[in-house]
Amino acid sequence: MERLELRKQTAEEFKALSGAAQDAGIQSKMFGVFHDAGYKGLYGGLGRDAIKQRKAIPGKDNLLDRMNATELAANQFRMTQTRDKLARDGVRNQAQAIQTHEQVGKEVRDAIRRIGGTPPENIPAAEHIKEVEKRLKDATPRLELDEREAGGLLGDVGAKPDR
Repeated sequence: MERLELRKQTAEEFKALSGAAQDAGIQSKMFGVFHDAGYKGLYGGLGRDAIKQRKAIPGKDNLLDRMNATELAANQFRMTQTRDKLARDGVRNQAQAIQTHEQVGKEVRDAIRRIGGTPPENIPAAEHIKEVEKRLKDATPRLELDEREAGGLLGDVGAKPDR
């Protein structure tokens, strides 16, 4: 459930970052280059296609759909920080916007390294998010609590109410 929520938030942040990129002067034909720059910064020079190849992710799969919660969170942080920096610095130049995205990715990578985290290119591909959604949808919800879980809800049977 955590991963599903992060994936949904990351999709929204991707849209917001794309809007910020447009405001910063990125032309539509350069959006792929702009987004790849962020990946290159965060993934030690690897762009989206190289990351997918390294992790054996099929070409048709969206890279974000195959990230675990940690990797999604790192990418979401990269996106939010890039969006904020583009606005804060008043970037209105395509080349500068692309460079900013790559630099923010490098900064996030450096932070992960400093705290002893796993570089994102070394995190294995996760199960496709659609499979996770399907499994959760198909899971039978638990409708009954066992006695231990229900104790505080049911109260003590036979006890006299406090007055």
